[in-house]
Amino acid sequence: MHIYYSDPFTFPLPAKHSFPSVKYRMLRERVQRWPASSGAELLVAPRARDEELRLVHDAGYLAGFAGGSLGDEAMKRIGFPWSPELVERSLRSCGGTIAAARRAVLDGRAAYLAGGTHHARADRGAGYCVYNDCAVGARVVQRESGVARVLVVDLDVHQGDGTAAIFAGDASVFTFSMHGEQNFPADKARSDLDVALPTGAGDGEYLDSLRVAFAAAVERARPQFVFYLSGADAFVGDRLGRLSLTKAGLMQRDAIVFGELRRLGVPHVTVMGGGYGKDIRDSVDVYEATVLEAAS
Repeated sequence: MHIYYSDPFTFPLPAKHSFPSVKYRMLRERVQRWPASSGAELLVAPRARDEELRLVHDAGYLAGFAGGSLGDEAMKRIGFPWSPELVERSLRSCGGTIAAARRAVLDGRAAYLAGGTHHARADRGAGYCVYNDCAVGARVVQRESGVARVLVVDLDVHQGDGTAAIFAGDASVFTFSMHGEQNFPADKARSDLDVALPTGAGDGEYLDSLRVAFAAAVERARPQFVFYLSGADAFVGDRLGRLSLTKAGLMQRDAIVFGELRRLGVPHVTVMGGGYGKDIRDSVDVYEATVLEAAS
């Protein structure tokens, strides 16, 4: 399986914002140590091109971010200070998902060891998300490969509000988000299917809800292509998650998703989404288990 990555230390952010850089580097280093028998092939993520981004994002927003002229309020909403390095990181983050989507059209599956920037809307970023990588990837495969129906499966603990807003009223992309009811964002968008779980929900409640909801999403979407935004932040040891899943429970989550995708035989892309473990190694453990299941 082709697995894309971007080395965040090539374009570092200030130390206080370095958490994503560390966890994604650790994940890439782990995957690099997998035996050759795993079939994993690591590839550097390309930069997203402006014409690809414009399939989803407003031209004014793109120009303002690229040139550093969005203003303090807009950058505060994103959560990072503007810098040329942030622009490069954001282009690579979106480009990795686009490249994985193109590869999945050919091979049936691919993954990106970052991504899942699901809070970004057409005209603005939010929640550490600048460009909505899965939304752009969906538009690319629709344009280039004639895919009529896309399903976005978002199991990050935070609702995929940006993705839901971008595709509101668009029957060609079905958005499914299962998330913590009390998590960011405070003002939720409306996905095609939302499942909001109570604070403290554990393995049993989560997995029972997922089985029912995922089956309903597949039935309603009838997908020809799937983006799976996995997330590590439903883990009980996450600083921001508010749910209580164990690592074993999250592995069962992935087994449910990938088992159904294999049964359907549809091409799919896996991206990592959020993960803010009190011990960063826990988030990386969850990510690695997801990629292992994707590659199996």
